[in-house]
Amino acid sequence: MTEDEYEQRVIDVLISTHPGWYYEQRDLPGLPRWWATRYYPLRPDQRRAGARDVLGRTSLRRLSSALARHDEILHRLRY
Repeated sequence: MTEDEYEQRVIDVLISTHPGWYYEQRDLPGLPRWWATRYYPLRPDQRRAGARDVLGRTSLRRLSSALARHDEILHRLRY
């Protein structure tokens, strides 16, 4: 399996696990490589609890972990 095939599989899993997000790769110096942007904005109370509309990480593994932590925040608020 090539790196591109692996990345596409991980993206497919993220889409099925966290469907409320748009995923993209950006190759810009000094910025995270992988980004997830919410399709719908958060409420102010969700932001105060630490949830974010956009998450950026250097790898898909780290992005996946950030999305899981984000879900925990929303779960605590009974989103």
